[in-house]
Amino acid sequence: MGLVQVPIAFFIRLGDSLGMVDFRGVSKRYGAQVVLDDVSFRCNPGENVGIVGPNGAGKTTIFSLIAGEMTPDTGSVQLPSDCRLGYVCQHVAGRIADRQLLSHVEAAVPELLDLEQETHAIEARLQGTDVEEKLKLLARLGEVQTRFEAMGGYNMRPRAEQALSGLGFSEAAFQQPIGSFSGGWQSRAELARVLVAEPEVLLLDEPSNYLDIPTIEWLQRYLREFKGTLLLISHDRYLLNALTRVTIEVSAGKVERYSGNYDAYVSQRELRVEQRLAAQKNQDRRREQIETFVTRFRATSTKASQVQSKIKMLERMDRIERPRRLRSPGTIRLRPPPHSGVEVMRLDDAGLSYDGSRWVLRHLDLRITRGEKMVLVGLNGLGKTTLLRMLAGTLPLSEGRRVVGHKVVLGYQSQDFAETMNPHQTVYEAVKSVAVDVPDQEVRTLLGGFGFSGDSIDKPVQVLSGGEKIRVAFARLLIKPPNLLLLDEPTTHLDIQAREALEKALASYSGTLCLVTHDVDFARRVATSVVAMTPPGITPYAGGYDYYRERIKRAGQASAAPVATKTRATSVSAPGDKKVLRRERAREREDRRAAQRQLKQTIRKAEKRIELMEGEKADVLKGLSDPHPDTDFETLNRRLKDLQDEIDYATRQWVAAAEELGE
Repeated sequence: MGLVQVPIAFFIRLGDSLGMVDFRGVSKRYGAQVVLDDVSFRCNPGENVGIVGPNGAGKTTIFSLIAGEMTPDTGSVQLPSDCRLGYVCQHVAGRIADRQLLSHVEAAVPELLDLEQETHAIEARLQGTDVEEKLKLLARLGEVQTRFEAMGGYNMRPRAEQALSGLGFSEAAFQQPIGSFSGGWQSRAELARVLVAEPEVLLLDEPSNYLDIPTIEWLQRYLREFKGTLLLISHDRYLLNALTRVTIEVSAGKVERYSGNYDAYVSQRELRVEQRLAAQKNQDRRREQIETFVTRFRATSTKASQVQSKIKMLERMDRIERPRRLRSPGTIRLRPPPHSGVEVMRLDDAGLSYDGSRWVLRHLDLRITRGEKMVLVGLNGLGKTTLLRMLAGTLPLSEGRRVVGHKVVLGYQSQDFAETMNPHQTVYEAVKSVAVDVPDQEVRTLLGGFGFSGDSIDKPVQVLSGGEKIRVAFARLLIKPPNLLLLDEPTTHLDIQAREALEKALASYSGTLCLVTHDVDFARRVATSVVAMTPPGITPYAGGYDYYRERIKRAGQASAAPVATKTRATSVSAPGDKKVLRRERAREREDRRAAQRQLKQTIRKAEKRIELMEGEKADVLKGLSDPHPDTDFETLNRRLKDLQDEIDYATRQWVAAAEELGE
């Protein structure tokens, strides 16, 4: 096996206090490019800080400077002298490939290994020594063991097992060598290693890139209890909003600090822009008044001293730069897809096996109806992509059948679909080539929604970054949208603005959608139904993502009720437990409110759909009861059956949501 390039966790012993990160007048260039220009900011001990900004703005450079991987051209980056820093960065992992997974994660804190080795050495030396030497060794042994206990050495294994399980590893995998896992799973192992080390300063750079939704939710819960200083670079709005209380924006070489999570930052930033625009307008007016005075009285001897005073005033006046607004997410306007039948696709007792004996998925019964937006959720490796490929027809079924509905036009986006484009075409040509009949302006408008405007549409595909290629590939898929979209991780490599634009487009898309995503907010805002992977089968939920989470939580609480009651009864006297309990109750109330909102939305949509279909049904019945010579009875009868099927399905959705809301 060759060397694999994966993130590796490392720790730097940089005080005895929690970590504070202090940038003072830091500048950093790459050749002629100014990445950071005289920036100063501070992250205080215990703060959870989100680092945001456009791709390439310098977010990862900030992490590299903190970790000491690079040095600033000017200024300084200061941390407490003995602060332990945890960072997942890119290194070759060949040297750890043979280590067992659990042993590797347990060995996260080198000092604990040193203390353990010293303990064994002292115990060996205690044999055969005189009384005086033995007393000295016993005293030292007590110091070592006290230090080992204070650093959490005795519960390192349970912490390592908890982190590995939370990040999706099975107990059977704990004894496997690191090198036997794929790059994504090795990344999870290194993340577990960082977490169990409990550093004073924790740097996480896009941790959700290689995680699925259940694991991201576990990570969010775990990090909520983190006591140190957390700096998080992420395009995941769910993590940023759930975890951070301070936001630092990196853009155009400058850094600005905001109070609050990502949503608070967006609103505060717009307010700052308006305030600075007003201040700039006032300053421009003041400068114009001063310059007019100087021009008017420059040649008047009696005004000479005043003129000089005004000139100096102009020189001392710091010009307020026009603030840069956040780049708009743009608008992706999709053409209406062609009409399809009520039932878009169906799997009947479907199964897939690669060798005929071990089943990946089996006995699947799944019905997708027109207008439904379904998200597949579950841990990586449970078959989400496999199910999507079965629906797309790229993986033939081993048993059962796949039924495609009437007039269904299918569009499938796999994880590597961006690599199928002609590298020599320009961005514009790549999209236009699949939609020759679409007007040029419509092509340009769609590309603008994906962040390509002006000269950027003339860039060759081969020079685009991975994220840019993804955006072009999406434009090719959506320029003539099919009525059934199957999307596998559509937000990968997209920044927050591009995700928001795609999210709005798909939420208003009138066709049918089935997708796999690790972006919780994306799933929450787009999906109207959820299919949970429970191999070798599936479990459908006839509601959105918040509804699904509430059902899962209630099922878990019901199964754990006796244990929970006992725990609560024995710990009511602990103030810390009361605080945790209040937080949990607040979270439960918020989750319940979110589920109620989702259920009410489902009920409203079902009622509206039933009303529309009943109206059309009345028109069809009228056409059948009062025919004309050219009446097409076959078409009307077929439409009547479709309408009744759709009314029945919407009614079942309404009943299920109403019953759940009543509970």
